[in-house]
Amino acid sequence: MSSAKFYPWQIDMAKQWLSNKERFAHAWLIHGQEGIGKLNFCLAAAKALLCENPQQGLACGHCQSCHWMALGNHLDYRLVLPDALKESLGLSTEENSTTDSEESKLSNEIRIEQIRQLEEFMTVSTLRGGYRVIVLGPAESLNAASSNAILKILEEPAKNTVFLIFTHAIQKVLPTILSRCRRLPLPIPDEALSLSWLKEQGVNDAALWLAASSGAPLKALQQSESPFEPLSYWLKEFVHALAQQQLPDMDDFVARLEKLPHRDWINSLQCVMTDLSLIQHQLEPRFYAAIKEDLQHIARRANPAKIAQLIPYLVGQQRLATHPLNPKLFIHSTLQRIMLTCIK
Repeated sequence: MSSAKFYPWQIDMAKQWLSNKERFAHAWLIHGQEGIGKLNFCLAAAKALLCENPQQGLACGHCQSCHWMALGNHLDYRLVLPDALKESLGLSTEENSTTDSEESKLSNEIRIEQIRQLEEFMTVSTLRGGYRVIVLGPAESLNAASSNAILKILEEPAKNTVFLIFTHAIQKVLPTILSRCRRLPLPIPDEALSLSWLKEQGVNDAALWLAASSGAPLKALQQSESPFEPLSYWLKEFVHALAQQQLPDMDDFVARLEKLPHRDWINSLQCVMTDLSLIQHQLEPRFYAAIKEDLQHIARRANPAKIAQLIPYLVGQQRLATHPLNPKLFIHSTLQRIMLTCIK
């Protein structure tokens, strides 16, 4: 991860942004849709800021600083992520591990201890009098204690220190943190550029994957390689049963969806409801063109008003997704609500 390069859709924006370092803010909030490469953008930007011989604002890849970044041991750089995210990215979490079996599950939050380590890091002079760079995020994973701690640092930043904070959901970031950062929105990449990149990665039917991922190329790549990709794993079969006015095997689908984070399968249902609504208004489906025929069958029978009501319902279910509810009951009740609306 420390040797990250900007993705093709990021390069022009990065050059323009990094070309004015004289007026560079001490804290940036990098925000945009999940799956477009915000973390990678921050990592590549950190490398560029620390580079001793930048080329058009980007890292040269050959200087001593770039070498240290490639090895992952630059003394003026820190990466602060939730432990669970670190593990999923293949980064070591040994320094934060615990032997307590009750706390053995890796955290999805940025912990107060991680921010305290930053306080110590910022008391040491930079290696060669250049920048000190901290990549941190997602910002919405800061808990109450770590949020308060990072606020104190942002209020009185050390000299030549730059925070690159990324978020998938800027609306969830505390206003006090927002007020201390300059914002840099990353747009959804150009479709042609995304499709070209996906094809270079060996993705077949790239257009279908990109549409199902709301235009986010990294998410499209991940979905194309995942055994839990929604359509093949459960959604195509579930929607087909509804289209045929058959009762889905709820026990089977509940067992499958228990293996997924709630937010993922709920998001798939949100996409289905959006597609149904579009079809009912004589428009093309946006997300799941591969099951268009089944969606059309449902759309012709279902009450448009009831389909519309499912959209805010699923938003509410997303809010409950991280609550300690009974997983089986939560999944079953959600699927049942969908079924009752789509089958007359």
